[in-house]
Amino acid sequence: MRKAITTTLCVMFLSVALGGCFAFKHTVGNGGTGQTSVAQKQWFLLWGLVPLTNVDGGKMAGGAADYTIKTEYSIVDFLISIVTQWVTVYPMTCTVTK
Repeated sequence: MRKAITTTLCVMFLSVALGGCFAFKHTVGNGGTGQTSVAQKQWFLLWGLVPLTNVDGGKMAGGAADYTIKTEYSIVDFLISIVTQWVTVYPMTCTVTK
């Protein structure tokens, strides 16, 4: 019985510790040069199924023809999701670089 509990706890710890972060990168035109960047949080409800906010990369770019959009689930977003898990609210960070 003790071995089963230890194994379960190890699996739970590893699933949290190795959950990993991810990022999506989209290039519009020639991409951003890195001079100016704007970031916003995008919030989701019910484990990411229902968006609470709408982040528009085109509006964040401010009419620029060349920009890069990076949407990521970072370690900060992971820590926020641990705190807000009881209400199932999860954030992601969207950064537009012009």
